Amino acid sequence: MDGLIPGQHYEQQYLDLMRQIWAQGDERVDRTGIGTRATFGVTMRFDLADDAIPLLTTKRVFWKTAAREMLWFLTGNTNIRELVKQKVHIWTDWPLDKYRKESGEQIDRDAFEQRIIEDDMFAAKWGDLGPVYGKQWVDWPRYTPAGEGLFRREEKGINQIELLIDGIKNNPGSRRHIFTGWNVAELDQMALPPCHKTYQFYVAGGKLSAILYQRSCDLGLGFAFNVFSAALLIRMIAQQCDLEPGELVWNGGDVHLYLNHADLVEEQIAREPSGAPKLKILRKPDSIFDYEIGDFEVQDYAPQSHISAPVAV
Repeated sequence: MDGLIPGQHYEQQYLDLMRQIWAQGDERVDRTGIGTRATFGVTMRFDLADDAIPLLTTKRVFWKTAAREMLWFLTGNTNIRELVKQKVHIWTDWPLDKYRKESGEQIDRDAFEQRIIEDDMFAAKWGDLGPVYGKQWVDWPRYTPAGEGLFRREEKGINQIELLIDGIKNNPGSRRHIFTGWNVAELDQMALPPCHKTYQFYVAGGKLSAILYQRSCDLGLGFAFNVFSAALLIRMIAQQCDLEPGELVWNGGDVHLYLNHADLVEEQIAREPSGAPKLKILRKPDSIFDYEIGDFEVQDYAPQSHISAPVAV
């Protein structure tokens, strides 16, 4: 896969990749024990001009959930409490699995989330995911010498997003418009190391484009959120920098379908994509960190029915 054929619906490249991996992918044992069919090294391209947004149309994507997650990343928060208060469940499985294993209590998800919301101490102990995504994006650890070969961790870390926007505004031709969540020193503290790990931005002709390198992609479930979120982030940063959105270039490393997603895959590749949804940003906040969910509106989105499938933890 190396991008979109001119005149083709933007989603067709995704469906073709899904079909190719399901038919010809390498069968591999993975971290979850479920098994995958996979390929390595994929590129897809999505034009973001004229408010275009790469929402999948062959199944319903709950885009507000993805947008709420992105806003949560930008706060630097790493506890699921603020997400579950908004009925966003996509990060619950990891702390829930840990709680069940360590406590022996076979609590269901709803009861676990309710305790996270109601009990401060329980949330602090069991709701934190470690220094995932947003923590690295806006508070990358910074150390200063403390004498005698020792170093002190500063209270405030490096805000990569703030530096990125400043760089795009003041030095648009730079080749260093990059942020990443892949902090090697802290990977073992994370509930899940970052899958969408590195973003690079590019300014030309008054437009802002970006490459997302995703080391691992669950093509059946995760991709729909990943591609929408990346496009949303480009749109937000472009607005903050008084640029037009350009293109999202999506690079996948290990791109896979789980073997227990057969029903999802077969159903989806039998469908035809259609439509051209738009994303409107209804106001320009003072900062990238001041957007709210009500600032986003998706128009002309008429997807086919949702297809459910289990998450591999």
